[in-house]
Amino acid sequence: MNDHTTPPLQLEQVSRSYRSGEETLRVLDGADLVLHPGEIVALVAPSGTGKSTLLHLAGLLEHPDAGRVVIDGVDAGRLNDAQRTEIRRDRIGFVYQFHHLLAEFTARENVILPQMIAGVSRRHARARADELLGAFGLSHRLDHLPGKLSGGEKQRVAIARALANRPRILLADEPTGNLDVQTSDTVFDALIAMVRDHGVAALIATHNMDLAVRMDRIVTLRDGRLLEVVPTDA
Repeated sequence: MNDHTTPPLQLEQVSRSYRSGEETLRVLDGADLVLHPGEIVALVAPSGTGKSTLLHLAGLLEHPDAGRVVIDGVDAGRLNDAQRTEIRRDRIGFVYQFHHLLAEFTARENVILPQMIAGVSRRHARARADELLGAFGLSHRLDHLPGKLSGGEKQRVAIARALANRPRILLADEPTGNLDVQTSDTVFDALIAMVRDHGVAALIATHNMDLAVRMDRIVTLRDGRLLEVVPTDA
């Protein structure tokens, strides 16, 4: 069900708890979210409220205790591990606060590798990598190792890598949280432009309200549920 009307991501009454010694910590408690194609949603909430857990569930890295995670109309809870891995590879892109680039591979190779894992030929993967990195203003850095790149350049490579397999969903956990203000703005602008150009549904966790208000919607976590936030200057 991969069309322009089916929401790429739906969370329906999702709950998740963890054991902490003798106690049970309920992080999510009936959380609901619908993410539409081309929509960019900011997830703003204090540390420890479940942002990372929510992203891990949405990205099929964890299973909910209750509720459904629906990707392109498919209930992920009905899939086996191999099918979940295939969806993560082909339909979901991840960007983290710390880029997690492979240090021994160049910027270009970091974007080529996930495509080849997905079965794309090296020639086509290279062309796609060069296109994405060029769009992020990194054409002159294609053959540089991560150790030779600035923090902002590394993060742009990480975003390009996340978009390499043309995912339907982009999940980002504090993607500019480790950058200075000017670099953060540059990376964020590049991220938003690329997401809109590709019609990706994006859920971006951030502490930066200046960035959050530039997205389509803002949601927060309170008592394990997702609530819409209306900025005070709206």
